[in-house]
Amino acid sequence: MGKQKKARKYATMKRMLSLRDERLKEKDRLKPKKKEKKDPSALKEREVPQHPSCLFFQYNTQLGPPYHILVDTNFINFSIKAKLDLVQSMMDCLYAKCIPCITDCVMAEIEKLGQKYRVALRIAKDPRFERLPCTHKGTYADDCLVQRVTQHKCYIVATVDRDLKRRIRKIPGVPIIYNIERMPDDYGAPRF
Repeated sequence: MGKQKKARKYATMKRMLSLRDERLKEKDRLKPKKKEKKDPSALKEREVPQHPSCLFFQYNTQLGPPYHILVDTNFINFSIKAKLDLVQSMMDCLYAKCIPCITDCVMAEIEKLGQKYRVALRIAKDPRFERLPCTHKGTYADDCLVQRVTQHKCYIVATVDRDLKRRIRKIPGVPIIYNIERMPDDYGAPRF
């Protein structure tokens, strides 16, 4: 016969007096909370998010051709894997002139990735891309893009990152490009 296992006692701890216990002295006791009576005639205040004046019925009126598109690092890598020309694909997608914009933080992020992403760095340094200087501290690209989009509603954001898309969707009036595909030749796509 082996040793019997003792069962542990669950939820054992020192018993403590409640601050409302009758055995405590009057000065040590917790005073009962008084409920504030609400005045039914008083106006009820609600916190309603204020949308910028550039949004008319929550549609952004500042967007228009030529479109300024903020490009994220992973979107450049996605276009390389899909073997697509970034600027031409954007124009095919939006049917208008597109000016891709890269912030200093995105450029720093691509440079930090090293030698493996040298093709992405070469694409980012293309003269067709507009460079946007950053004035904030740090080089975290997602925060930079979200901050720039909240300040200026004239940008479209191109990203494949799920977390960044989730953050940008909370900002009203900012469109997102997250998928660019090559047009198939079989279905009557125009040939250039």
